[in-house]
Amino acid sequence: MAPATGSRPGWSRRAQYGLFFSFLATIAGLLIGLALLTLSLIAPSAYAGVRGAALDATAPVTGALREASTTVTGLFSGAADYWDAARQNAELRADRARMQRQLIEARAVLNENRQLKAALQLRERSREAVASGRIVGSSFESHRRFAVFSAGAGDGVRSGMPVRAADGLVGRVTDVGSTASRVLLISDRSNIVPARLLRGGQAVISTGRGDGTIDLRPLEVGRNPFKRGDIVVTSGTGGLYPPGVPIARVVRLDDDGAIALPLADPADVSFAIVEQPYEEAALPEAAEEAEAP
Repeated sequence: MAPATGSRPGWSRRAQYGLFFSFLATIAGLLIGLALLTLSLIAPSAYAGVRGAALDATAPVTGALREASTTVTGLFSGAADYWDAARQNAELRADRARMQRQLIEARAVLNENRQLKAALQLRERSREAVASGRIVGSSFESHRRFAVFSAGAGDGVRSGMPVRAADGLVGRVTDVGSTASRVLLISDRSNIVPARLLRGGQAVISTGRGDGTIDLRPLEVGRNPFKRGDIVVTSGTGGLYPPGVPIARVVRLDDDGAIALPLADPADVSFAIVEQPYEEAALPEAAEEAEAP
């Protein structure tokens, strides 16, 4: 079958119309450009007015496009700043945690150095110091109160010798090994220490309660002589502990006595010394030798 007269294969009416209107738009653009060029050469003042009108017409569109561009840029830069701030915040938190750990370590070292210095000064002041060492362990869960001291028979330590720290009396040696010894703390129920009130000098008895505290009782029956904050020191009676060694501080009054806390708490004490007894005869070994025929 023969094609229709005047038809063009491969062309549609839509394509033809598009090509036609594109051609017209191109011609119109050229004419407008030539008109504006002619106007700018012949009448510059009139051309300036046309330029101003075009500027007024395009200014809102330009402003809107600029605002959109600024908003998009701000969103991207804000997101970047947010992530950078989050990263810096995490780094600052890590630095703060590291500095806190270093501060805790420094405080621990400072406290240990202070205790060591105090123990060394105590040994220098004590004319009968036998050995110095660390409190390497103590019993807190049991009703019996013991501590392990890092000096033993090889250092001259003997059973019965008093043990004291810079803050006060710790207890007395009960068992001795070659390099370590066991100390019966003053807070143990079986440890009884003759003492006196630092305020007034009244004689009292210090007995451990087995719970980390000390029971104080006056020797004379009558008015309760204790006050909160009173300091109790050794009296020297019995010959084992030298007089004047701090024992405890009163924290609560009882009916006829008081409850006190040891000044040399084994949980806080790191260094201590073993001393000769106030009287040599107070040692169990000396007593056994004296009783032997």
